[in-house]
Amino acid sequence: MLRPARADTAAPPSVEPFYGARQGGILTPSQSHTYLAVFDLNATQATQVAALLKLWTAAAARMAAGQPAGPPSADPNAPDGDSGDALGLPPSRLTLTFGFGPGLFVKDGKDRYGLASRRPEALADLPRFNGDQLLEARTGGDISVQACADDPQVAFHAVRQLSRLSYGMAALRWAQAGFSSSPPDESTGRNLMGFKDGTANPVARPTAGVKPDEVVWIGGEGPDWLRGGSYVVVRRIRISLEHWDRTDTEFQEQVIGRRKRSGAPLGSAAEFDPPDFAATDKDGNPLIPDDAHVRLANPANVGGASILRRGYSYNDGLSFTAERWPPWRQGMMYDAGLLFVAYQRDPRTGFIRIFEPMAKLDALNQFSTHVGSGLFAVPPGVAQGESIGQTLFDAA
Repeated sequence: MLRPARADTAAPPSVEPFYGARQGGILTPSQSHTYLAVFDLNATQATQVAALLKLWTAAAARMAAGQPAGPPSADPNAPDGDSGDALGLPPSRLTLTFGFGPGLFVKDGKDRYGLASRRPEALADLPRFNGDQLLEARTGGDISVQACADDPQVAFHAVRQLSRLSYGMAALRWAQAGFSSSPPDESTGRNLMGFKDGTANPVARPTAGVKPDEVVWIGGEGPDWLRGGSYVVVRRIRISLEHWDRTDTEFQEQVIGRRKRSGAPLGSAAEFDPPDFAATDKDGNPLIPDDAHVRLANPANVGGASILRRGYSYNDGLSFTAERWPPWRQGMMYDAGLLFVAYQRDPRTGFIRIFEPMAKLDALNQFSTHVGSGLFAVPPGVAQGESIGQTLFDAA
């Protein structure tokens, strides 16, 4: 798997450019916070959706530059163009990344905006994977917006402004805040399970000649409006931290396939040593178990499939709901885990190929449950004067 290079923590830039050939927030060095939102469209005509995206594009460019989403209102009785909760804050490397879900093209069997013929083949519904417990309220959607920034208020503010601007045209379906951290003495941050996250195939350390252009960006195989874009898979993965915290470190390392403190593959000495899947102990047992997470996710074991991960941890406090959560049900549990975000050239040869065997065999499944999901086509970036998805709607 690929992972965006981390920003230089000594002096990160405050502004990430919004305009360009690619959308920001994909290969952009990872920010420390995200606010991912998914919208359902209420608009009845393609021209209305195009107008909304034009409005969103202009607001996103302004906010990425550290400006309000819109100017103050000349009418004292009308709302301003921005809620004002980020005034005085730096842009904190804000990026806004937009994606289009299957519902933009066909919904309830209807070609709602005349775009059905422009739907990419790869933008199909994800299969139902073994163990999925997807909640309808956290699954699907028509348009995704990934806001990333080094300040959580800046990220939330950005999505909030887009939501304000969409009244009558779109409504929030679901949203998820996330966070990550990179200790100054470590090159790789840790997830809530205490393991280094993203060691395998980071962009800064390409493995086996894998390049982002080969893994992330759509080429001539895609429709013209999507060339230079990508696909993003989003999964909300709840982790049973209560159960995980009661297991010993050696067992945890067997589940993951790496040492907890160093991040080294089992049987190796350093974090970035390549895993030796043929290594065995004195009894002939594999040092990295057959069901270890790193074995099943490694490109060498899934036909070379690779994706660009851009995940974040999340913590939504305690859960008091009666959600099905076997086999460790109790009155209150952490509602915490991983907001999995992965970009790829084709989800059929990327995420789906990787995750189908993992859903059946990964030892980590006893601690994790996928409760939210979405697949979106991410159009390329835009130049000034253009809007996100403009070429799609121009041809409609």
